Amino acid sequence: MHMAAVEASGRVQLDDLTHLAGAVQTNAHEPIGMVIEIAGSGSRIVLDVPRLTECSGDPDPAIALSGQVGCQIKLRAGDHWLLASVRSQKQDPGSAEAIVAQIDFLGEGEICPDTGVMRAFRRGVTVYPIPGSLVYPVTTDDLRQIYASSGHAAVIEAGNVYPTSDIRAGLYVDALLGKHFALLGSTGTGKSTSAALILHRICDAAPQGHIVMIDPHGEYGAAFRTNGVVLDVGNLQMPYWLMNFEEHCEVFITARGHERLEDAEILSKCLLEARMRNRLAQELGRITVDAPIPYLLSDLSNILNNEMGKLDKGRTTAGYLRIKNKIDEIKADPRYQFMFAGMLVGDVMADFIGKLFRLPSDGRPISIIDVSGVPSEITSTVVAVLSRLVFDFAVWAREERTQPILLVCEEAHRYVPSERNADGSSVGRILSRIAKEGRKYGVSLGLITQRPSDLAEGVLSQCGTIIAMRLNNERDQAFVRAAMPEGARGFLDAIPALRNRECIICGEGVSIPIRVAFDNLEEDRRPASGDPSFSTLWRQVGGEEQMVVRTVQRWRAGGR
Repeated sequence: MHMAAVEASGRVQLDDLTHLAGAVQTNAHEPIGMVIEIAGSGSRIVLDVPRLTECSGDPDPAIALSGQVGCQIKLRAGDHWLLASVRSQKQDPGSAEAIVAQIDFLGEGEICPDTGVMRAFRRGVTVYPIPGSLVYPVTTDDLRQIYASSGHAAVIEAGNVYPTSDIRAGLYVDALLGKHFALLGSTGTGKSTSAALILHRICDAAPQGHIVMIDPHGEYGAAFRTNGVVLDVGNLQMPYWLMNFEEHCEVFITARGHERLEDAEILSKCLLEARMRNRLAQELGRITVDAPIPYLLSDLSNILNNEMGKLDKGRTTAGYLRIKNKIDEIKADPRYQFMFAGMLVGDVMADFIGKLFRLPSDGRPISIIDVSGVPSEITSTVVAVLSRLVFDFAVWAREERTQPILLVCEEAHRYVPSERNADGSSVGRILSRIAKEGRKYGVSLGLITQRPSDLAEGVLSQCGTIIAMRLNNERDQAFVRAAMPEGARGFLDAIPALRNRECIICGEGVSIPIRVAFDNLEEDRRPASGDPSFSTLWRQVGGEEQMVVRTVQRWRAGGR
């Protein structure tokens, strides 16, 4: 049977496919199956097992894997090739040499009349094939056209498209950042190194950019020594008066229940009065308790004392004393000096924001905020202040020439937890607001986490690009499956089987869902996140006593 007649009739039986081999010269031009059902959400094809066996030995790795779960196939519809991803396979009960597979359509491209390969690829399908249409393997040349035909101006390359060794995986910077992204992967999969790789590529492409990264473990400072600025408790110097009223309550109020409401009312009145004593507030006239106006902690304590003295006998002084004692405790604690030092009372807001957001960047576009030395009781509040400053600055800078800012949050599940773990903290609310509204104001959010199921579902659904590395937990896999677009579902079955530093990328930042092997990162650009070698370190002896003494000294000094 002649190939043209086969395609015209569209009614070829699967058993006849193996007889087509003599009509063409290579595996690329021989069909491997045919369509048996077409549906909008997902269609079904039947694959010929002997043909798949023949293709598995092809020197072209794309052809060798064609038809397997998570890999691509192509179908002809008029003068277009349709690209589809294989979602699942099962044995055809009627034939030992047939496999029934579910497919998801990814996009379409024109058929090059000279070579027959796909060109001018675009996402989405305009014309569907009919049942009986033949299915062909995808070649490396096809993949090269697919990933090279997007026409995006700003592209960063982070690795190679699986299963090829030379087709580069391009991430579209504007789409990646403009609609937020999430990097997900279990511990030990190379997540930190991959995050550093992507951020390095963005910094290399935009040396005058503005990136703020929240680093809870102090891993990333080593990676961005040359092209970033590391801010920790030693040099952050974040003024306490930048906190809004809600954040003040988290730090200064320890009571619970009804007492907390009373203490909040006291703090609100006294804090506003303390802010009003500043010359800036007097020039502005009316201000709110949230306004970032400098005030003295000693003024706040004095105002609390004065208000206590005015109380009638019918009211208690317990609330005033609780707040005043907490303020005194914080002022005396050396761990809080990075935020509550007396020298931070001056109006340094413009300098602090310029340093934090890299304005100007001077070729060092990323600031790493190492919060590992921040007391655990106020870590989430510090992250909330930093995140809110990013958002509020973008809102109030709308009259200026827009300077988009990327906020990257490592261990994101700690700050935007799911509803069952929610603690009502301000950091969860501000990051959720950035996820929902940030792109309108030029604020991009990058979330990095190893427990996506512990992340607020609404926040992950706002991420336009999902970069999923290996996830060992079944609940995490199910959560990511629900967040990924329909066309990427076939790739998800590969997530438990991904090797280290491999990922599935889908969404706005790529032309179609792809599996990527990340590039190796130079040693001096890697984060300090490597696992310790027990077998090696336990063989090294000597100097233990001095090491313990030095550690105890640092411990007692609060990390100084």
